[in-house]
Amino acid sequence: MPATVTPDTVEATITEALPQFGVDPSEISCDARLEDLDVDSLDLAELSQILEDEYGVQLKGEDAKKISTVGDVIDLVVSRAG
Repeated sequence: MPATVTPDTVEATITEALPQFGVDPSEISCDARLEDLDVDSLDLAELSQILEDEYGVQLKGEDAKKISTVGDVIDLVVSRAG
């Protein structure tokens, strides 16, 4: 059963996952641009898999065009789950 989806739970999952891709945890915030965090398309695909496993929400390839910040990822996951 997927975890409860709230902005806070999704942010916590992302904050826990991004250091696996070499991101400094102190740089992670809702306003942080994925590009500035050096999150590339492969990292985003892996993050998408983590979010799908955790929340049952699938991010598609075309979603990458809509996502530029950590907050964008959070908003997309929450909106798809609701």
